[in-house]
Amino acid sequence: MRVKDEIKQDALFEATVKLVNEIGFVASSVSKIAKQAGISPATIYVYHKNKEELLISTYVRIKQLMGLAVQENFDDSLPIRDILKQVWGNIFSFVAEHLAYFQYIEQFSNSPFSELVNKEEVEAYFEPVIQIILKGIEQKIIKDVNFDILSAFIFFPIMALANPRHCKNFELSPENTEAAFNLAWDAIRR
Repeated sequence: MRVKDEIKQDALFEATVKLVNEIGFVASSVSKIAKQAGISPATIYVYHKNKEELLISTYVRIKQLMGLAVQENFDDSLPIRDILKQVWGNIFSFVAEHLAYFQYIEQFSNSPFSELVNKEEVEAYFEPVIQIILKGIEQKIIKDVNFDILSAFIFFPIMALANPRHCKNFELSPENTEAAFNLAWDAIRR
């Protein structure tokens, strides 16, 4: 059995993100991804059963990295509004630093592959934030509505504003971030 090489895994991850962003899921063949990563196509199968698994694991890894970024300076003893504001800032910073990753998850989320993801695994990376929102509902700070609705009003504005394809003129300044957060907060608070 061949030993997995972390450098090759990272190269494969970055190559998958790059190619999918440039040419899409269908055109990103195993051989093209391998060539971009500087490895042989057979090496991909050391790490993944098939292309589908490679695409899904790339998405899950990006969500894991995002989950870690979201939890940076996470302090659940702060007021709920302050916690969510910190989370917002962390997400904006992550997207600004890793626009290619953001574009991959955006494309992935709108593809049939998204149905194949273990949702519980991905949600686990964001569990502290989910718990804070639930705590806010319980304490009657946040509206008690369907969680998908809350997510849409809390997190989708970030996705739209951070995406230069959607908001070409949005400047990621502290003032704009604050204004956007305040609007989202007003939408979810009681």
